[in-house]
This record gives sequence, C-alpha cells and structure tokens, in this order.
Amino acid sequence: NKLRPPPTRRPALPRPRRGRTVARAKLISAPAPRGMAPRARVAATPSLSLALLLLPLLRPAAALVAPRAAHTVVPSVASRSALLAASEAPDVEPALEIPVNLPSDAGIDYVPLATALFTGDFRTADDLTRSLLITLAGDAAVERGYVYWTEVHSIPAADLSTIEKLWLRSSEGRFGYSVQRRVFNLEREDFEAFCRRIGWNTMEGDIERKRRWYGKSEFIYDVKAPVGHLPLTSALRGTQLFRRLMTHPVWEAADWSDWKSLEL
Repeated sequence: NKLRPPPTRRPALPRPRRGRTVARAKLISAPAPRGMAPRARVAATPSLSLALLLLPLLRPAAALVAPRAAHTVVPSVASRSALLAASEAPDVEPALEIPVNLPSDAGIDYVPLATALFTGDFRTADDLTRSLLITLAGDAAVERGYVYWTEVHSIPAADLSTIEKLWLRSSEGRFGYSVQRRVFNLEREDFEAFCRRIGWNTMEGDIERKRRWYGKSEFIYDVKAPVGHLPLTSALRGTQLFRRLMTHPVWEAADWSDWKSLEL
C-alpha cells in the first residue's frame, strides 16, 4: 500500500450563536496614500451582503438619525443678545439722515451731537449739549466745570444756532432752547409755572418737587416727553443761567417757530 498523506483539515469556524448570522469575509489589501500604512477592506460575500442589507433594520431607531455636523458654531452671549433684541424689536421708522456740514465759529465738530440726536439717543445728546456749552463759554468755564451766567452771551451765535437746529430737526420741533423760550414767555417768565408746563416738576404724593437728575435721572429722554422738556439746564445754583440763556441774541436772528424752513 502506498502511503497517503493525511488529509488536510480546514480549521473549524466558530459555531454561530443562536439568533445571529456570521458573515464570511476575506481581507484584501487596499492601496494606501503615500506615507501611510496599507489598509484592509472587506470584500463582501453573499452572506455578508445580506447582513449589510438587514443591518438598518436591526439598529435602534436613534442610530438612524443623521449625526451632528463636526463643527457647530455657537453664537457668543453678545451675539445671542443682539439676535434676540433684533427678533423682538418692533418695526420702527427709518432713521433720519444725519447732517455732517455743521457751521461752527469755534471750530467744534458737531457730528457726535447730530448722531446722538438723529438716532434718538436724547440722553447722550443732552450730556453732549451741556459739555459743548461749557466749551463754548471759554477756558474759565472749562476749568470750573460749568457755565456762569455772565458767560452766556460770549457763546458764538453760529454755534448756538447749530445746536438749536439739530435739536429742533431731530425732535420735530418738540425740543430746543427756542421752544423753552416760547413756553417761558407764554408763562410770563414764571419759572415754576414753566417747569410745571415742560415736565421738570413731578408729584410725590401730595408734594410737588423738581425732578432729580443726579443718581438715577427722573427726566424723560424720548419724544413722549412734554414739549420743551429737553435740553436740561441746571437750576441748582439758581435760575440766572437759564434766564440769561433765554436772552441770547441768537433768538432774535431767525423765526425759530418755523423750524422746518431753517437750514443747517
């Protein structure tokens, strides 16, 4: 008898567990990009193809949801606040065109004041107006920090005119020194009656008092305020400053009640 080599036995495949399908696959060397180790890809056999077709049905429902993008941009807190404010803001009328050619004999740039006024920021505009009057009154007023009543007539008429036209134009004729002068004359130069008419007084219970502008200001910085409410003039040192301002020669140089005809 010729000797026959023993039969070659193939290694037994692991017995599949009940309820599961084991797919046969063979590894095939796949070309790799330069500088990287070769990768292996799976060549599907008929049983593997069937398993891949059935895989979506075996996954839980959550696994079928598309994954999130790898890079999600999260708005900053400031951006979210701005977006929220923009989404909740009511419709508003277009802003008025801000004038830029503004006359000044003192060489002052009035664009910041015009910008505050024509964008409706009356509180900033009021602060700027007060600072501008101090500057226009001279070096002594600047050093002191306020205008003394005897310095009012040294304020250039061209500059006071520019300030007044900006207030009138931006408020549709409701605010300005010329408006206050008209009310003051209507009240026969009675300062208390004037303050009551333009809303500088307020009631606290049964007591009438001046509104406070130190600490949290009690004045009204929008066009809903009474006519002549702005700009503010301090009366803490008496009413002489306000009364002197009402007699400046610039108020006799034009018909300020016809503010629409006044050119900047």
